[in-house]
Amino acid sequence: MIHRHREQHKLGSVGWLRAAVLGANDGIVSTSSLILGVAASQATQQSILVAGVASLVAGAMSMATGEYISVQSQADAEQAALATERLELGANPKGEHQELTGIYVARGLDVALARQVATQLMKHDALSAHARDELGITEAFTARPVQAAFASALSFSAGALLPLAVAALSPQSYLIAAVAVASLFFLALLGGLAAKTGGADVMKGVLRVTFWSVLAMGVTAAIGTLFGTTA
Repeated sequence: MIHRHREQHKLGSVGWLRAAVLGANDGIVSTSSLILGVAASQATQQSILVAGVASLVAGAMSMATGEYISVQSQADAEQAALATERLELGANPKGEHQELTGIYVARGLDVALARQVATQLMKHDALSAHARDELGITEAFTARPVQAAFASALSFSAGALLPLAVAALSPQSYLIAAVAVASLFFLALLGGLAAKTGGADVMKGVLRVTFWSVLAMGVTAAIGTLFGTTA
């Protein structure tokens, strides 16, 4: 019996990590920026909270819709490619065997060994072999539209709830400062956690997300102040 040696690489978590970080980061930045913009226009705390809740709901639905459409398009393309490959395997198995052999030769195997590997894999599961090695489609990374939509909406909502909770609990006189500081703290923490989980430099991750978040919040707050002053 062959025992596999499992190495601890970070790449297996990159897909879900990217989606989770993107959703949560977007939730914090967009909701906190909107809250700051509305607050800077001298709106009441009730109006600020209504805007924050609207941002959470609309953002979560937008993220879910966009993610579903994007991933469903990928799933449709994968299914079409697999259907074409299935037809080709039925119509020209020898040609498909030669094609798979050529792929393994290009990866460094000698011709005899590549032909033997192609023969064994196609005997076991020809479609899976071609899906994986020719098309790059694997079970672990296959498109799952509904799962992606729910995950995106959930991560966005989790991020948006943070500045919204701070806005609800803070006195209006300190609301802008509290939301800005808390949101930047959450974003820095998220950026550092994402970098650490992905095996990247933590400080770079923190600085990157903090810089762009400060820019987004500053621009929105400036617009709110301008329109609130001139209204």
